[in-house]
Amino acid sequence: MTASYSVPQQRKLVTALPGPRSVELQKRRERTVARGAGTLANIYMDHGAGAILVDVDGNQIIDLGCGIGVTTVGHAHPDVAAAASAQAAKLTHTLFTVTPYENYVKVAEKLAEITPGDFEKRSILVNTGAEAVENAVKIARKFTGRRAIVALDHAFHGRTNLTMAMTYRPWPERAGMGPFPGEIYSVPTSYPYHDGLSGLEAAEKTIDYITTHIGATEIAAFFVEPIQGDGGIVIPAPGYFARLREFCTENGIVFVADEIQAGIARTGVWYSIEHHDVVPDLVTTAKGIAGGFPLAAVTGRADIMDSVQPGGVGGTFGGNPVSTAAALAVFNLIERDNLLAEAQRVEKTLQARIGGWAEKYSVVGDVRGKGAMFGVELVHPGTKKPYPEALTAVIKHATSNGVIVLDAGSWDSVLRIMPSVVISDELIDDAATVIEEALAALVAAYPTA
Repeated sequence: MTASYSVPQQRKLVTALPGPRSVELQKRRERTVARGAGTLANIYMDHGAGAILVDVDGNQIIDLGCGIGVTTVGHAHPDVAAAASAQAAKLTHTLFTVTPYENYVKVAEKLAEITPGDFEKRSILVNTGAEAVENAVKIARKFTGRRAIVALDHAFHGRTNLTMAMTYRPWPERAGMGPFPGEIYSVPTSYPYHDGLSGLEAAEKTIDYITTHIGATEIAAFFVEPIQGDGGIVIPAPGYFARLREFCTENGIVFVADEIQAGIARTGVWYSIEHHDVVPDLVTTAKGIAGGFPLAAVTGRADIMDSVQPGGVGGTFGGNPVSTAAALAVFNLIERDNLLAEAQRVEKTLQARIGGWAEKYSVVGDVRGKGAMFGVELVHPGTKKPYPEALTAVIKHATSNGVIVLDAGSWDSVLRIMPSVVISDELIDDAATVIEEALAALVAAYPTA
């Protein structure tokens, strides 16, 4: 793919990182911004294009995080910016549940087209991924008349009170934040690197836990991330979700694919559940849907979605005209520029460039991923014991050398790589070289018996 960008697509450092203006902004931040809004790298950005961010000191930085999967089509894409600007000049808000507008309907029509399943569908539009998950819970409970909600171990579903209860690890999201809502259950999942089970074996373990600890007839909805993002880019073994889908159908459970991080072309298909040949009842969408503007959705079977009475779902800013205009531009970009194929290209490049790290560096236990969504699990050499200190060292080295990467994993030991699907092979190679410097240093410094 060839494209012209307002910022050259290359890493270029003109100061140490963080630079002097970032250091000054950090001091100002500490005087006014709450400590709980923590930051991975205190490097303050000014603008960006494609896969490059430019900070306030003029450093050009390779972005392998995309704001945790949001800027899938690249930073400040001109088409998205133009669509949002034109809409903002025309109409910024009415509240769809008071006086509606066409953009909302167009987004719902497109979601009905691209989400898995050939049945009749409905959508609601909201603001954030957590809000989408909460509404999916409400809809499933209304439809089934049941209360219990099941999520998988290592899941991340949001930061609101309800979605924190559905999120696996206690630190840092849940620590000291309870009490949480009841009737939320976490069940064993398929984690091939650690459990060594086939998909069917892992599914039967999950089902056995449900039947012995919860009871299938008590469950309103089963939420799954087809690829767990914050959990460590965990991809269940083949056949796992097919068996769970079958179990949910047999027991009247609404099967929900939480595609907030992995959806909208990131993994080489519109939705990552497609890699598993499974059709969910409901799908939650957010992050990459609007190129950086706040928008999220719940889409699914018409009979389930329409079980909620008018006024039962909605919100002041949900499906905002500007955000929906941006989303329509994103949909068009994905199709016009064949960004599904670009995500597949990124996967091939990443696999070729970093797929052998487990054999090359003893601190790497596993490399896994789909499309532009990869995880590098760091372990103590010769074991599968998580090595969070290694992740800290890699992130520190990468960010100080102009590469933004993400942390992940229930044990804080997975390097998460989530670039834009328009990132060049050359930028991937450059970023990988920077990360390799940190891995080599860790191997060299590791204490031996």
